[in-house]
Amino acid sequence: MTSTPALPAATILGYPRIGPDRELKKAEESYWAGRSDLAALEETGRTLRAATRARLAELGLAGEGAIPESFSWYDQVLDAAVTVGALPSRFADLQGEDGSISLASTFVLARGDEQRPPLEMTKWFDTNYHYLVPEIGPDTAFHLAGDQLVRWVREAAAAGDSVRPVIVGPLTLLLLAKAADDAPEGFDPISRLADLVPVYVELLAALSAAGAAWVQIDEPALSADQRLAPAELSELVAHSTAVLAAAADRPAILVTTGYGHPEGVLPALLASGVEALHLDLVKGQLPSVEDLAGAGATQLVAGVVNGRNIWRAELGTAAARVGELASRLEQAGGTGGVVVGTSTSLQHVPHDVTRETKLPAELRETLAFADQKVAEVVELASGSVAAGSVDGPLSVARTFAGVRVPAVRERAAAVTAADTERAAFSVRAAAQQEALGLPELPTTTIGSFPQVGEVRKARAAHRKGQIDDAAYTQAMKDEIARVIALQEELGLDVLVHGEPERNDMVQYFAENLEGFATTEHGWVQSYGSRCTRPSILFGDVHRAAPITVDWATYAQSLTQRPVKGMLTGPVTILAWSFVRDDQPLGDTAAQVGLALRDEVNDLEAAGIGIVQVDEPALRELLPLRTRDHDAYLDWSVASFRLATSGVAEATQIHTHLCYSEFNVVVDAIDALNADVTSIESARSRGEIVEALDPEAFPRGIGPGVWDIHSPRVPSVEEIAEQLTRARAAVGAERLWVNPDCGLKTRGYAETEASLKNLVEATLQVRAAAQEPALV
Repeated sequence: MTSTPALPAATILGYPRIGPDRELKKAEESYWAGRSDLAALEETGRTLRAATRARLAELGLAGEGAIPESFSWYDQVLDAAVTVGALPSRFADLQGEDGSISLASTFVLARGDEQRPPLEMTKWFDTNYHYLVPEIGPDTAFHLAGDQLVRWVREAAAAGDSVRPVIVGPLTLLLLAKAADDAPEGFDPISRLADLVPVYVELLAALSAAGAAWVQIDEPALSADQRLAPAELSELVAHSTAVLAAAADRPAILVTTGYGHPEGVLPALLASGVEALHLDLVKGQLPSVEDLAGAGATQLVAGVVNGRNIWRAELGTAAARVGELASRLEQAGGTGGVVVGTSTSLQHVPHDVTRETKLPAELRETLAFADQKVAEVVELASGSVAAGSVDGPLSVARTFAGVRVPAVRERAAAVTAADTERAAFSVRAAAQQEALGLPELPTTTIGSFPQVGEVRKARAAHRKGQIDDAAYTQAMKDEIARVIALQEELGLDVLVHGEPERNDMVQYFAENLEGFATTEHGWVQSYGSRCTRPSILFGDVHRAAPITVDWATYAQSLTQRPVKGMLTGPVTILAWSFVRDDQPLGDTAAQVGLALRDEVNDLEAAGIGIVQVDEPALRELLPLRTRDHDAYLDWSVASFRLATSGVAEATQIHTHLCYSEFNVVVDAIDALNADVTSIESARSRGEIVEALDPEAFPRGIGPGVWDIHSPRVPSVEEIAEQLTRARAAVGAERLWVNPDCGLKTRGYAETEASLKNLVEATLQVRAAAQEPALV
């Protein structure tokens, strides 16, 4: 690097990459289905990247290094793993002779194939985004295997644009990785840091040669507690970032630490020699003057515009925080100055609120999607905003109708501990077995079945007024009858109605509860091509009328086998919505829990003997600092128990959890006090089972035996092997058999084949358990 450039006054850490109309999703799914070729997919990517650069420039991001190149075909962690050649041994054949890894091969890592399961998937910190978990071993041959960032820098330059390429940093890549299956016991991927950093040095040189003036290295793992002692982590930070900064041929480096505050490692980062350091001032705190000692000429990027929620910024408070950070930096002797930025990448929010023409005007005026947040950053950087209080709210106040409902608040205030208690599990288990009469290893699914085109068309026609309520209801009943008949034919023991009436497991409830609003175009990426439209929880939540009872009772009328009532739990409704930030999350969760309690009680009164309340996001919202765990688990567990503790002993309460590393919250899962817990387990190949000791977790457990996030069909032998291991670990009397998650995104051919194999494997394991032991 021949000179030290300065970042311009305004920047962001990343931008939505799916396209305003989910263009990337549609192009990828067309390619995967064989309807289009790779060239067409790559053209869509080029178009989206060019449109993003043009839009960000139009919104006011100007100057070298202002615009990040944060595009990804599937996931940013997968991109980093592919770039450095971190392939598990089972995918070794995906490397070309020159060590490169193609885009088609990258999709195999993400989605698996007929012979190989994909990389495990879990939540990105405490968000609803999912990343693919790298698998690292002592023999992983790190090398510069991917050049897409370099090609994208050149692509932008050819169009006359300057971009700041973005890559997940070496520390975060290894801290988020898991040991490869063939690694020796006790191996930790972070032990390979010294081998990995030189590959990043090589990448920096390639980016510099391509014309990049800046590079963004994302190290959000530094804002979370890690498995390393603080002093050890600080030493690794000091070494790795200093090596990158000392590289002779490189762009200027911006290191980001979103999702919290880099406690303990801030001095090492400031002393490393990188040109700029980002701080999340929404979730993290302002560093003290002492914290900033040694900053020297390092620029600080003040992340004051919330990249994770959609409320319009209170610009006076944001301006005050930027000013205070600048003042403290100056007092510490720093000369780099302060840049205004977002707290995280804007990948967590939709594109543009101006497209939401059906939202109430008073609500829309308080919202800011990605484009509006860029405008806020630019306005703050202009210096035209009068500073308010550093400690003021960071979003504008909301005072319109529905924000505060006295009756809802009075009911929540009257809740007592008794409202979250049930009889002992042994008493419940006996009553439930007598009522349900289920066999050993009961088989079931998680809830949804594939949503065929006819179902989606009927929902869309009803929404547009093209068919009346009666025609819509009949279309849904026809699908429910088909799903019930299929499950009986397959031989499942506990059935579901298939949820044809639901567009999304959270949005459906948001549309039927007070205190929510939904969007038309508010799509965000969840993983790969999977996109969701988070609802907006703006006010006090309550239920005006039963939501699911008619569908569940109709399904139960079609069969003698038990049908589960299906609800989404309070924590997940919060986690997968854009939630009000003007009161504690626990208060909002209690309101949602009470609304769901009414629904659970109505299902029971209607004769539904099993009710499943899904909480796939329980682990997702777990704070990144251990000291904050207990407070979170107190209110999150209490809200679930509030929703589910008003029923009789014979009513069986299920819950479902997925997409997460659950071993760290086993005690909380136990505290939910559900009678049966089904859990994502197939991608991690049953790791959670080892943590479910019968004495620590005495209730029913269904570790998933089919990874529904991949199109592959598991064999009978594969499922039987998983069940045999699980049966040995948790006992036949507790074990349930189920897929990892709902089947909404799968096709019927693979669903029927997989469920047929699941039932056959269960019958084999049951039969084997009855065979007399050889003497």
